[in-house]
Amino acid sequence: MNDRVTIAVPLAEVRGRKKGRSTLKGRQVDPQARTDIDALVATHSGGKPLRRDLLIEYLHLIQDKFGQLSAAHMAALADAMKIAQTEVYEVATFYHHFDVVKEGESAPAALTVRVCETLSCAMAGADALLKKLPMILGKDVRVIAAPCIGRCSEAPAVCVGQNAFGNATVERVANAVKNQQICGVPGIDVKFTDYAQYQAEGGYKTYLGVLNETRAAESVLTEMEHSGLRGLGGAGFPTGRKWRIVKAETAPRLMAVNIDEGEPGTFKDRYYLERDPHRFLEGMLIAAKIVGIDAIYVYLRDEYHACRNLLEAELAKLNANPPGNVKLPLIELRRGAGAYICGEESAMIESIEGKRGMPRLRPPYVAQVGLFNRPTLEHNFETLYWVRDILEKGATWFADQGRNGRKGLRSFSVSGRVKNPGVKLAPAGSTVTQLIAEFCGGMADGHEFYAYLPGGASGGILPASMGDIPLDFDTLQPHGCFIGSAAVVILSNQDKARDAALNLMKFFEHESCGQCTPCRVGTEKAAHLLEESKWRTGLLEELSQVMVDASICGLGQAAPNPIRCVVKYFPHEI
Repeated sequence: MNDRVTIAVPLAEVRGRKKGRSTLKGRQVDPQARTDIDALVATHSGGKPLRRDLLIEYLHLIQDKFGQLSAAHMAALADAMKIAQTEVYEVATFYHHFDVVKEGESAPAALTVRVCETLSCAMAGADALLKKLPMILGKDVRVIAAPCIGRCSEAPAVCVGQNAFGNATVERVANAVKNQQICGVPGIDVKFTDYAQYQAEGGYKTYLGVLNETRAAESVLTEMEHSGLRGLGGAGFPTGRKWRIVKAETAPRLMAVNIDEGEPGTFKDRYYLERDPHRFLEGMLIAAKIVGIDAIYVYLRDEYHACRNLLEAELAKLNANPPGNVKLPLIELRRGAGAYICGEESAMIESIEGKRGMPRLRPPYVAQVGLFNRPTLEHNFETLYWVRDILEKGATWFADQGRNGRKGLRSFSVSGRVKNPGVKLAPAGSTVTQLIAEFCGGMADGHEFYAYLPGGASGGILPASMGDIPLDFDTLQPHGCFIGSAAVVILSNQDKARDAALNLMKFFEHESCGQCTPCRVGTEKAAHLLEESKWRTGLLEELSQVMVDASICGLGQAAPNPIRCVVKYFPHEI
C-alpha cells in the first residue's frame, strides 16, 4: 500500500520509439509562438503562474486552437512553464489525440474523422466505413482507425472532430462533415437531469444530512459496508472498507475518480453521466465528507467531449450555489488525450514535486499513501453513482438484488449480436444467457449464440456452452476470465473467436505504451502470429507466459487472455 500514484507519462524514448525522437532539445523559442502561448493560457491560468500538473491541459488548448502541436509552440510552452522541452515532447507523444508536427513536417488535415475499429464496431462494419469515407470526404478530411470510443452498443461508432456518435453510416458522417457538426453537445441524444431539476426531485438531501451530521459518519460507513458495494471499475475492492482505510490516514487526503472507460466494450459510465450527472456528484461529495477529502481530481476520457461540456457546466452551477451554502472541496476535471493505460493516475499530478513514476494499466483500488505521500481515495464513476441510493434505500435493498448467491446490482455494458444492446441493470450474478434472454430481447435476427466476452478485451472469451456461469467478481477466474467492468460482448455463429482475439491483440499492440519490452514486442509479435492460418499454439503460449510474468503493468499481463481462451475453448478454429 505504498505505491506512488503518478500520472501515466513515459520517458521520451518510450512513445518516441514509435513517433520519432524529440527535435525540441535546445530549440530557440520563437517570439510569435511564445505570444500565442501566453494569450492561449492566460484565461485558463487566471493570471497565476502556469502549473506543471496542467501540462496536458495546456497541450489540449494548443491542439484545439491550432489543430496540431508544432515544434515552435511546444518549445514556447516549455519556456512559459520553465520545464525542459523534452518533457513537453514526451508527454505530447504519449497520447494519441495530440498531433505532434516536427519541423519540416506537414500539418494534419483540418478535420479528423476517427472510426472505431475495435471488436463490436468491427463486427458492425467499421472496415467498410474506413474504406469508403476517404473517397467520399476528400483530402481535406483525415480518416483514421481508432480504438474503442465507448459507444459499442451503437456500433459502428465514429468521432467527427469532437462529435462522437454511433450507428454511423457513410451518409451520416458525410452530413456531419458538410454541416461542420464537429463539437460534442450534451443533451442532443438524451435529456439529462440538471442541477435545478435534481434538487427539485430530492437530490443532495442525503449529502446535506451528512454535511450537517444529522447522519453520523459511522452509520454511513456501516451502511456502505453492509451493502456489499464493491469497486465497479474492475478490481472490486469493498467500498466501505476502502473509505475506512483512507479515513484512518493522516490528512490532507485526496480523491481520484476514474471515468476513463477505455476497456473495449465498456460504456456504462458514459450512459449514466449523460443522464444523471448529479447522482454521481452527490455520491462523490458524500464520500469526500465522510473520508475527509481536501481535493478531488476527476479523470474523463477525451472521447467523451459532450460529457465534459456537461460536467463543466454542472460543476460550475454546483460551485456557485453549493448545497447548504458550504464551500465544496476543490474539484478539478482532467481531460484525457486518448490512452488506454490511464485512469485514476492521470487525474493527478506527475511532477509537482519533481517525482516520476511508471505507467500502469490499473493502480490498486485501495487507499494509497502515494500522491505527494498523501492518502488517496480512488473510485470508479459507477461506484459513487450508487452511494445515494444505498444510503436512502438501505444496504439490505442493494445487497438483496443479487442472483446465484451474489449481492447487489451490476450495470452490464452489452454489445454485439443481440437484439437490444445497451446498458443493462441486472442482479449481480446473472448469467450471460439470462442477460441475452431477459434484458436484451434475445439474439439479433439470424444469429445464434456462439461465444461471449464477460469482461471486455482483457476478460477472456468463453463459449456459449459456458453461458450459465454467474457473472460477478471471483466467479470467472477458474475459467481463465474475469468480469472487470462488466463489458459483455456477444458473438454469434457468424463470428469466430480467433478473429475476435486478433482484433483485441491489435488493440493491445496499439495501446501498449512501449515502456517494457515484453508488452511492446509481445503484443506486436502475438498479433502477427494470430494472423497465421494455423496457430502455433506452443509458441503463442511461451510468448503469453513471458508477457504475463515480465510486463510491468496490467496491459501486458492481461493481453494473452483472449489467446489462451481460444486455444482452450475453441481449438476447432485454430
